[in-house]
Amino acid sequence: MAVDAKLLEILRCPVTKQQLSLLSPDRLAALNARIEKGEVTHLDGTPVTRSLDAALITENGNTIYKIEDDIPIMLEDLSIAANLGSSI
Repeated sequence: MAVDAKLLEILRCPVTKQQLSLLSPDRLAALNARIEKGEVTHLDGTPVTRSLDAALITENGNTIYKIEDDIPIMLEDLSIAANLGSSI
C-alpha cells in the first residue's frame, strides 16, 4: 500500500472531517473475513464483494474508506461502517 505519508496527513473524512489513518493489518484481515462471508455492505446498502488490500479508518473508528490501486475512495456512499462488531 503506497498512500503517500504527506497525503495521509491532510486527508480527512468527507463527512465528519476527522483525521484518517491506515486500518491495521489485523483489523483489515477481520474485515476481509467478514467480506468473504457476505456480511459487509457499503453505506448505500450494496454488498462489498472484493477483499480489500488496504483501507483508511476515521479517528473515532466508525467509518472505513477502501483504498484501490493506491487511491483512497473517499465517497460517502461507498464507505463501510466499522461497527460490524468488535472483531473489526
